[in-house]
Amino acid sequence: MPPVRVMMVDDSALVRRVVGRMLCLDPEIDVVGTAANGEEALKQLPVLNPDVVVLDVEMPVLDGLSVLERLMRVQPVPVVMLSSYTRTGTRETLKALFLGAVDFVPKPDNQAELVSVVNELAAKIKAAAKIQVAKMAPATRPRVSGEDDRLHRATASMPGRRELVVIGSSTGGPAALQKIIPELPGDLPAGVVVVQHMPAGFTSSLADHLAKSSAVKVKHAADGDPVLPGRVLIAPSGVELCFNSVNDRLAVRIGKSDMRPAPGGFNPSVDEVMISAARLRGPKVLGVLLTGMGRDGARGMLEIKKKDGRTIAEAEESCVVFGMPKAAIENGAVDKVVPLKDMACEIVREL
Repeated sequence: MPPVRVMMVDDSALVRRVVGRMLCLDPEIDVVGTAANGEEALKQLPVLNPDVVVLDVEMPVLDGLSVLERLMRVQPVPVVMLSSYTRTGTRETLKALFLGAVDFVPKPDNQAELVSVVNELAAKIKAAAKIQVAKMAPATRPRVSGEDDRLHRATASMPGRRELVVIGSSTGGPAALQKIIPELPGDLPAGVVVVQHMPAGFTSSLADHLAKSSAVKVKHAADGDPVLPGRVLIAPSGVELCFNSVNDRLAVRIGKSDMRPAPGGFNPSVDEVMISAARLRGPKVLGVLLTGMGRDGARGMLEIKKKDGRTIAEAEESCVVFGMPKAAIENGAVDKVVPLKDMACEIVREL
């Protein structure tokens, strides 16, 4: 296999030089060109024809979001964003994911973090190179006439079989969630908890963004929040989340973990959240696994199924990365496989 051809777009000469050099130490990656701003990048892209673009968010002349928007229209190519941990950078990075970026990597705060960040970037570059560009369309789609009425009619007739929906996602997840959560009706008869693999500091902005476009109430989860019908709780990154039940009232428990996740792992883990839900509510749980790298969620979905709950996995045809759903399917943990465009309707149908 030839190495992945990468173009780096960053206004920092130091980042271009140091990160670019470190990426080239990987025999599976070849940095074929760099640009200091978005305008330079758009001029060079047709000539370089890279397999993947690594794109900074904040740049002079033409910023990363403007480049991404034009790129997806003119020359679609997998894009991995470089982002800072600032609040503004968080919001802009999420916009990039909704516009069609495959993934992002936070820039290191210091030299000690450089090696781990470049390793993460290299892994995401190689994953991005395998993605079909058609699956990276912006995360908005026009509503079908009568769709809201159909979903409301469905919820009005539901017998309330499920009390809780747990959704797990990773690479490509923010865009997938933007296609699902805003389509759920405000009178959804179950509560929803979303576990999206993201660095700490980004999930709050994800909740804010989804809240603005959704009929259901969307909230960044806090310790003790009850699971309520018609409300979506976004699990905070970097902490553990489980469920408890007091007087038959289900709520989330959130606490700092004493242990760092295993390499390639995340806090909270989709597996652990689903397992906690299954043990407390069994047949009243619906597990949903969306696009993402790795196997997180395969054990959790199986536990839900063993406890007579229901499970749905996103179909390969719409997954940006088919890793997590594929692992659950191979684990015998999936009741239904559904393309993203039908996921909201299928969730409502299962409640």
